[in-house]
Amino acid sequence: MVSVVGFTKRQPSAVLLAVQLASLLVYPFTEDTVAGRAVFSAIGIVVLALAVWATAGSPAWTWVSVVLAVPATGILLVDAFGEVSSLVGWSEGLLALLYFYTAWSLLAYMLADDRITRDELFAVGATFTVVAWGFAHLYGWCQALFPGCFTAAVDPDEPRSWIELLSLSFTTLSSVGLGDVIPVHPFARALVMLEQVAGLGYIAMVVSRLVTLLASRDAGRQAARAADVDDGDNG
Repeated sequence: MVSVVGFTKRQPSAVLLAVQLASLLVYPFTEDTVAGRAVFSAIGIVVLALAVWATAGSPAWTWVSVVLAVPATGILLVDAFGEVSSLVGWSEGLLALLYFYTAWSLLAYMLADDRITRDELFAVGATFTVVAWGFAHLYGWCQALFPGCFTAAVDPDEPRSWIELLSLSFTTLSSVGLGDVIPVHPFARALVMLEQVAGLGYIAMVVSRLVTLLASRDAGRQAARAADVDDGDNG
């Protein structure tokens, strides 16, 4: 147990990424029953806690994450005992804010220095999934405000489930365009376009930064080798 806690403290981004990827396999089995919704809410609470934990190691203000996480967690707990439609919009909005703030914090964490640590590499993936979660909750908030703003080939008039909105978010953020959920309301379309811009910008920024840092590191190593050779020749 101590080793697990120690690893989580050292590699919070790795743990956050692992839990989010694992939850993708659990979510499809948790949406149709009361017990399933309870498990779903529990997973959400764990991810929220890990999001706050990951943020704690960044230059961001941890208390902002806590302020966003506490009411969102409370709503998830209430929802575990039955769907409360009046709280859906609030919970989705708070969760979207929390995940977007966590994504910003992870970006600040990665860009804080010119070194690449192992946890910062995991933070690259964790930030991508956190942004995807954030937009999925934003879509849920939009659906609460504008019922019927998303449609699909299966049950087109029904509200889209969480896993459908999350799938739409991942396909939009990665720009693969393989989703079967379609925004039909103007505001929903605007949110999808914003996510497309965010996905392209994030990939371009991260790739360029990694290439620059790796090139700088290789140049430093070559300079050090050249200095060693010069010292040997002079000796």
